[in-house]
Amino acid sequence: MLAYVFWHWPQSQTDVKEYESRQRLFHAALAAAPAHGFRWSFTVGISGQPWAAAGADAYEDWYAVDDFAALGALNDAAVSGSRLAPHDAAAAAVADGAAGVYGLRAGTALRAPQYAHWFRKPAGMTHRELFAQLTPVVERAEGALWMRQMVLGPAREFCLHASSPVSLAAPFDTLVTPMRLVFP
Repeated sequence: MLAYVFWHWPQSQTDVKEYESRQRLFHAALAAAPAHGFRWSFTVGISGQPWAAAGADAYEDWYAVDDFAALGALNDAAVSGSRLAPHDAAAAAVADGAAGVYGLRAGTALRAPQYAHWFRKPAGMTHRELFAQLTPVVERAEGALWMRQMVLGPAREFCLHASSPVSLAAPFDTLVTPMRLVFP
């Protein structure tokens, strides 16, 4: 499973409630007429992520798809058919954004996580060691460990989604971000 992650924030003159309403309408349109390989999406309000609005209030969308082919199908579908008008209305209110692609590496993808734990692989640690150390943590937290793909995106390499804060060992420099559900 892959996730296209899109960080975005509203134009200064845009009312937050209106902005969130436009986001919900777009995500609902995707759910009502899904692209091939599209599983689900969610939008959360965030703050403190330096790659999104320089750490100010922003939004983070996660679009779960089967694979890279499904990512292409989602890209085309998002701006066509019954999804076009809601997409364009949502996009018209966006001041700026950034995006990345993440692959699920451990656990079960959450449709409404409450916390994101962003971190890099510690220097000198192999990916094998990282997964061996974190897989039990992910399982205990009933969370999901995502890994950035092909260095696509401005955020840290790993994201652990969970329903509550998770304590990671000392070598992990973790940015914990509470997530406020906007959609669904």
